[in-house]
Amino acid sequence: MPQNMTLDEKLSIACKAAALHDAGDKEGYTRLMKTLPMPPYIAKVMKEKVGLDFLLTGGWNLSEVEAKFGSDWLSK
Repeated sequence: MPQNMTLDEKLSIACKAAALHDAGDKEGYTRLMKTLPMPPYIAKVMKEKVGLDFLLTGGWNLSEVEAKFGSDWLSK
């Protein structure tokens, strides 16, 4: 997973994902969106509301979560 993705890189991926969504490619959209680092505040809410398994098995880019909370946060 890319570390320290720039804002321009994130926006480029989001725009490509939006184009896939608009073209009706929901799977492509989801796959591409999962490459974007999940914001730590969203991961925290998802962990509380949906559960840790969702984060660990969902294929999400958790690089920013691990950078902020530490890699052990995911296993707590």
